[in-house]
Amino acid sequence: MFRFQISALTLVAPALLGLIPVSHAQSTRSEAALVSKVASIKPGEPFTVALSLVHPDGWHSYYQNTGGVELPPSIKWNLPDGFTAGAIQWPTPKVKDGPLGQSFIYEGNPVFLIELTPPANVSTGTTVTLEAEAHWQICKLTCIDESRTLSLSLPVAETSKINPAAQALFAKALASMPLENVNAKFAVESAEGDLMLTVSPASVVMGAPTDFIPNEPFILAASAGGSITPTEDGWNIRLKRATVDVLDRPIPQGNIVSGILLADGALAIPPTNISAPAPKPLSFGDFLPVLGGMFLGGLILNLMPCVFPVIGLKIMGFVQQAGSDRRKIVLHGLIFALGVLASFAVLSGILFFARQAAGGGASVVGWGYQLQNPWVVFSLMLLMFVLGLSMYGVFELGTSATSVGGNLQSKQGMSGTFFSGVLATVVATPCSAPFLGAAIGAAIALPALQFFTAFAAMAVGLSTPYLVLSTFPSLIDKLPRPGPWMESFKQAMSFLLFATAGYLLWVYAGQIGLENLLGPIFGLSAIAIAAWIHGRWNLPHRPKQARAIALTATLAFALAGFLLCKPPKPSLITWEPWSEQRQAELLEEGKPVYVDFTAQWCATCQVNKKRAYTKEVVALMKEKGVVALKADKTKPNPDIEAALQRYGRTAIPVNVLLTPDKDPLLLPELLSPDDVRGALKDL
Repeated sequence: MFRFQISALTLVAPALLGLIPVSHAQSTRSEAALVSKVASIKPGEPFTVALSLVHPDGWHSYYQNTGGVELPPSIKWNLPDGFTAGAIQWPTPKVKDGPLGQSFIYEGNPVFLIELTPPANVSTGTTVTLEAEAHWQICKLTCIDESRTLSLSLPVAETSKINPAAQALFAKALASMPLENVNAKFAVESAEGDLMLTVSPASVVMGAPTDFIPNEPFILAASAGGSITPTEDGWNIRLKRATVDVLDRPIPQGNIVSGILLADGALAIPPTNISAPAPKPLSFGDFLPVLGGMFLGGLILNLMPCVFPVIGLKIMGFVQQAGSDRRKIVLHGLIFALGVLASFAVLSGILFFARQAAGGGASVVGWGYQLQNPWVVFSLMLLMFVLGLSMYGVFELGTSATSVGGNLQSKQGMSGTFFSGVLATVVATPCSAPFLGAAIGAAIALPALQFFTAFAAMAVGLSTPYLVLSTFPSLIDKLPRPGPWMESFKQAMSFLLFATAGYLLWVYAGQIGLENLLGPIFGLSAIAIAAWIHGRWNLPHRPKQARAIALTATLAFALAGFLLCKPPKPSLITWEPWSEQRQAELLEEGKPVYVDFTAQWCATCQVNKKRAYTKEVVALMKEKGVVALKADKTKPNPDIEAALQRYGRTAIPVNVLLTPDKDPLLLPELLSPDDVRGALKDL
């Protein structure tokens, strides 16, 4: 908070003196030109153009990472059909210290190179015109936004020809670019909250490095609290992280580092993944508490809602096998433990190799990370829901309502027991965090042998109760004998499965977004109908025709439920939250605004989102520069209500296209792609 007050005071004080940064569109303080390296272009052959800026004395523009909240140069191209433009190639900037920190700037006459590629079928003997709208910001005591629409006409010939008049400009531009060295090796590692960039061998750097300019805003320059130290074969550059900007807004933290290393020349550092430090083994005395914690945590997991439904299924198996051969009961126990160990081996193996592939650190992925995949959560949710329906008696799976994960059939009992061990592991892992946080945190940071040993201890803990019950059959003999009470017990177990399915639905909603939850709710209902039809009419004593109709209806409802529940495709449109202020800002900038007045409880709104915004519509919105705002009135919002009243509407959905120089255009309530395209075509 104190930092924000100081920053705000630093910005407000110059305003009182007439020095606050201002914005003047279409200012011509700087000179700008679009220059081609070639005098003629050849079909299909890339060529380079330059955006040349000449700044007034004392003024400067900015690097792609400005170091603050300023804006770097940008170019919006208007090219003939088939032409493509590459990214801006950034020259090496200068590091400038200021009252709010460092910034990375260009003074004098910076030149930005861009590679263009013509299509192979462009006709020779013709002339093509390249147009570009360039924007940049220059600062001194104030900051000014500048822009210029530039054009360049070039003939198309059988061969390209060099433009002699531009050679000096391009030679200067190339000299200002950081060099790339294919023999250089780079690595970035987390180091106690900082980052350590390693560059080797030493010969790839011309002279001793003096600074590092980052391309990413969450990294500070080496001269801003970092350090540069030589190693036997290169250099270690320690870099501080930037977590908030000058207005105390959080800066998103990335997982790659790139930039420019300054020395006698400039070396380009390509995007390099951030890895965590290599794991170090624990001493035997320090490792024992980790093993104990993992074993104890595995025991506790048997009592958790994520696991207890599976254990309930196995208890039913115990009851049904109370009079069985003791050796067979012990064998079931061992096979269950084998299923747990095998599935733990697979999951921990995936975790270990994912850690290694991502750099070998402990912080890359986490235990239970399979629940980060919406398809995994979706599958487990359906499995728990269908098992619950089966246990409640809506339909039967196989010859017994308790067959899944238990005594599938007499000839398949061992495979069912093994599956129970696998299923117990899969649904146990998301429950492990509250009870195993410290132990798992320590285990993930261990080298391979201790890593797998620790997770094996957790697997043993999870399977121990079953091993004990199968090894000491007298405990099973004390269980109640089978009888009518089993149906009530079975139905009671179903509610635990429904609770687990509900928990997974909650996790799923967080992954797909609350606005997409209506599909899974209807989908689960359709699957429940499919199970009911199957359990009521697809029975052996029913006529063959009735069973065929029931099977068809079951498959139809099940398929519909699956399609409604499955993870949706990501939204093609990036929606910003609506506010009067944001809407006014965009319109003042001359940008068209599309506002969707919507709510979670509005079914028509959800239908519009699914059918109206096709790929073609989204591409047209991007082409026209339309900014999409979402006015969400799921909860009461007086500003949204007032806006709707201005448009003469009280109910939603309402979709409005706003442009700076036209009246608001209200679209139909039930949207189609043609409605949106028709509204956009005249922009």
